[in-house]
Amino acid sequence: MTPANRLEEFSRHPRQALFKLALPTITAMAVQTTYNMVDTAFVGRLGAASLAALTFSFPLYFILISVNTGMGVGLNSLISRQLGAKEHQEAENSAMHGLGIALFCALILFLLILLSARPLFRLLGAEKEVLELAVVYMKITAVGNFFVFPSYAIHSTFTAQGDTLTPMKVQITGLLLNIALDPLFIFGLGLGVPGAATATIISQGCGLLLFSWYLRQKSTLKLSLQRFSGQVSTIAEIFKIGIPASLTMLLMAVYIMFLSRFMAHFGTNYVAAFGMVFRLESAVVMPLVACAIALLTLTGMFYGSRQFDLLVRTFRFALGVNILYALGIGLLFFLFPAWFLAIFTGQKELLNIGSAYLKIEIFTFPLMAVNITANRAMQGMGRGLPGITMNFIRIFVVAIPLAYVFVYRLNFSYLSIPIAMICGGAAANLTAWSWLRSIFGKFNRENDEVEE
Repeated sequence: MTPANRLEEFSRHPRQALFKLALPTITAMAVQTTYNMVDTAFVGRLGAASLAALTFSFPLYFILISVNTGMGVGLNSLISRQLGAKEHQEAENSAMHGLGIALFCALILFLLILLSARPLFRLLGAEKEVLELAVVYMKITAVGNFFVFPSYAIHSTFTAQGDTLTPMKVQITGLLLNIALDPLFIFGLGLGVPGAATATIISQGCGLLLFSWYLRQKSTLKLSLQRFSGQVSTIAEIFKIGIPASLTMLLMAVYIMFLSRFMAHFGTNYVAAFGMVFRLESAVVMPLVACAIALLTLTGMFYGSRQFDLLVRTFRFALGVNILYALGIGLLFFLFPAWFLAIFTGQKELLNIGSAYLKIEIFTFPLMAVNITANRAMQGMGRGLPGITMNFIRIFVVAIPLAYVFVYRLNFSYLSIPIAMICGGAAANLTAWSWLRSIFGKFNRENDEVEE
């Protein structure tokens, strides 16, 4: 199906298109979560030192994910807007720019990891055997940058065309291959932690090959040097969305670090309970993000084709879907918190602490639904600044200062921390609505001018 036909189909049935794009994305995200758990599951059998090495590697690994995802969001936004405007050649040129940016970022981060892995792990507290394992694991993983970054650029190219099924197939194939190779390299060949990293990059390399094959067979956008003409404006447009998107993810990592520190004030059990709630929340957020990513593609296409009324209607529908989902899952967690938390532990004290925390935390769910949906919609329209602004206000202006005052100045209980998070979410929502009202008001004025 050509981009023009796909745009026409999406314009006729935007609600069906939202679900059609979102469902494979949810599956792909679940696969990615499983992908990350596979290494941990196998390496955990090697002992505490090996597991600790993977834990120390997480901050660096998260930086890689943040940069990769952010650049992918920027590329998706630009291509979908160009396809909506029926600028097919410009979209192909943008895809080539995205691929070049991905390879450049992969090289820079690879070199940074080679230089900084050891001192950073020492700073985080890794010593002796754990330090050596973490350094080796991270250096091998960094080689995978040259497979992962271009793969995600191609992934974003497919998503921008309205094809989320192909990326899902590639990710499932990579997961199955990784599951098969992990025990072979870790135990069969006796490579241990380095074996886990090696199995992962082989799976990633095969994923890139499969993506390249699909690109030739299924993509309506063709990537070749003949279709590339270097333009600073195209790079700037990708960065305009990609850099704020990457920074937003990094802000979340810092946010979790601060919240963990506040919970540590009350003791180890409270940190453990917070960890369980956070893992549960991560699973809840996946469908919200998947729906919002689908909205990003549709928003970009409708914005590029100047179908502003359709854009607004689709946004409102997606927002309603995400809020209803957040309220529904929140109600389940409120009624049966211990039942869900029992997935992680059977200790009564941890379940009691976590249940009380979760019963307040669920009030952030609808706020997250608004925040995530509004952020992706504005990214689809080529606006990257609102997302990072909203999250900066939520985290650093409201939630963290308020939690600090509650815990350290007023000596409130640990349950004051989710209350601070609710306040931060509310502030971010007000910011989002103000921004959206301004944008939608501009749409109305442009429609009035056209009618006149």
